[in-house]
Amino acid sequence: MTQITVKPDCGNSPKKEFLKKLNIAFATGDADFIIDHVSDDIIWHIFGDKRIDGKEHFKKEINIMKDYVAYELTIHSIITHGAEGALNGEMKMGGKTYVFCDVYHFKNTTSTVIREMNSYVIAV
Repeated sequence: MTQITVKPDCGNSPKKEFLKKLNIAFATGDADFIIDHVSDDIIWHIFGDKRIDGKEHFKKEINIMKDYVAYELTIHSIITHGAEGALNGEMKMGGKTYVFCDVYHFKNTTSTVIREMNSYVIAV
C-alpha cells in the first residue's frame, strides 16, 4: 500500500485535483488511468533518459513502469494556469528516494487530456 501525503492547498481547483490523481496513479501503478488521459500524439520528455512519442509508445512505457509501485508519495505543490500545469514531489520505491518535477501541457484550457509532459527526476 502506498502512503500518500499531499499538501493542503494541492486540490483547490479541478485541474489541480486531476494532477494529484494522475500522480497517485503513477505511484500506485494505475496504468489505465494514465493512458486514458493522454492524447494520441503525446510527447513525453524524461530528461536525461528518453523521449516517448505517440500513445502506442507511451502505453508500452507505462505498462513497464506499472510494476514499480512506490511505497511513499509526497506531493509538495501543484501549479496550474490555462492549458499548463506543474507538480513537484518525491517518491520512495525500491529502497531509493526520487525527487521530481513534471510540467504538463494539456490539449486546451479546460481539458484533462495531456499532449506533452516534461519530467525531471533525480535520485537522492
